[in-house]
Amino acid sequence: MLARLVAFDTTSAKTNIPLIEFVEDYLAGHGIASQRVPTEDGLKSSLFATIGPEGVAGIGLSGHTDVVPVTGQNWSSDPFTLTQRGSRLYGRGSCDMKGFIACILSHVPEFKKRKLKTPIHLLLSYDEEVGCTGVQPMIGELGKRLQAPRLVIVGEPTSMKVVDAHKSIHGYETTVIGKESHSGKPQLGVNAIHAAGRLIAELANIDDEMRARADGPRFDPPYTNVAVAVIEGGTARNIIPKECRFTWMFRSVPATDPDEIIGRFKRFAEEQILPAMVAVEPNSSITTRQTSGVPALNAPEGSPAVSLALQLAGQNETHAVSYGTE
Repeated sequence: MLARLVAFDTTSAKTNIPLIEFVEDYLAGHGIASQRVPTEDGLKSSLFATIGPEGVAGIGLSGHTDVVPVTGQNWSSDPFTLTQRGSRLYGRGSCDMKGFIACILSHVPEFKKRKLKTPIHLLLSYDEEVGCTGVQPMIGELGKRLQAPRLVIVGEPTSMKVVDAHKSIHGYETTVIGKESHSGKPQLGVNAIHAAGRLIAELANIDDEMRARADGPRFDPPYTNVAVAVIEGGTARNIIPKECRFTWMFRSVPATDPDEIIGRFKRFAEEQILPAMVAVEPNSSITTRQTSGVPALNAPEGSPAVSLALQLAGQNETHAVSYGTE
């Protein structure tokens, strides 16, 4: 099963429909109906299916079908051909996370045989690697068709540790529009890169404050972090740049309210940076759009999902991680 799944190149930039069709056919062969939740262009789709009785709060087993790119990586074997070397299996997605999906699908005959009283929901998404965008429409569709699952286990790789907390992931793109002029007449222009630089400096200040706060002792590192990743702007060294764009993100611990960070940034932009720009060029602007948003996880004490996972794993300790998933 894993070899079949790895053979589908479901890099996030590509379609996952062939894999979804394979899963549909496999489930249909066991008498299980499934439901797609496609994108508007039809190039990608999530899929969910239920094994067991309807109208009962069940257990969700969730996995994402997309994988990260292999471009520029020095693979010694075809990344989309599952290859065994010693006791290990190599292939893109063999761990993250087609391995979990293969486990789920391989157990379908056993699930069917058991005549379950509590249903099992198979939940397969797309685009987890680029912001968990595929799971959100699927959750909406699930809410229309099924009773909400009692608990969900996500098969994200954790070195087989039970993880009950992770940081949030929030991504943004900020665009600064000023006014172009010759560098010999800077007073006639509004330097978008200078304005962006001040905004970036404020993000660095926020990052420093979050590090000092250190309100996530279970995490490594134990704080919310803010990072600017890409900056673009300008056309020539003798031209005051009209436009600058930069991407940034933060990963917040559950104790930090994400609205605190984005709210402070936007207030700083509107109150401290934009007025001076508009005084020279009324059409100046600073806009920020969100490109990704994954909430932090902090399972409540006594969570049935945590209890079940610990029991199945034969463990008595939970963990927190600085990455995030669905």
